[in-house]
Amino acid sequence: MRTLVLNAGYEPLAVVSFKRALVLVMNEKAIVVEHIDDEPVWSASGMYERPAVILLTRYVRVPSARRVPVTRRGVLRRDAHRCGYCEKAASTIDHIVPRSRGGEDSWENLVACCLRCNNLKGDRTPGEIGWELRMTPRPPRGTQWTVRGTDRTDPRWEPYLALAA
Repeated sequence: MRTLVLNAGYEPLAVVSFKRALVLVMNEKAIVVEHIDDEPVWSASGMYERPAVILLTRYVRVPSARRVPVTRRGVLRRDAHRCGYCEKAASTIDHIVPRSRGGEDSWENLVACCLRCNNLKGDRTPGEIGWELRMTPRPPRGTQWTVRGTDRTDPRWEPYLALAA
C-alpha cells in the first residue's frame, strides 16, 4: 500500500509506504486528505484512517531545479518505446552525436532506437547518413517524472497530480 504525500501548498512531493504515511499522521506532521475505505488502524492513542493521500502540516522547501536523472529506462519511457528514426518498437538507446565524438549522456542527445537503426547508424551522426529525427529530444517534464512512484497511480491521487501538471 502506497500513499501520496502533498506539500502544505498541495503540490505532490513523493509517494511513501503506508507505514511511513501513518507515522507522519500519528506524529501530527501530516493530515489525511483522502483515505482508503478499509478498516481503520487502531493504536494506543486512538483510531486512524488508512491514508491514500496526506498533506504535510508545514511547508517543505523543494529545490526548484529538480532534475530528472538520465537513464536508459527513462529515455525509452519518454519516447514511448518508439525508435527516434523509423518509429518502430525500440529496445535500445542511441547517442545522436556519438560518444566517441564528444556526445554526452543527456536528454537532448539520447533517443530510443530499434536494433536495426542502431546498427545501421553506427558511429555516425544522423546528418551524415541522411536521416532525420522524428522528434526533438527534450528533458521530460511533469509530476510523473519529478515525483517518484507516480508511474503507477492510485485513482484517488489523480485530482492532486492534475493540479501540479
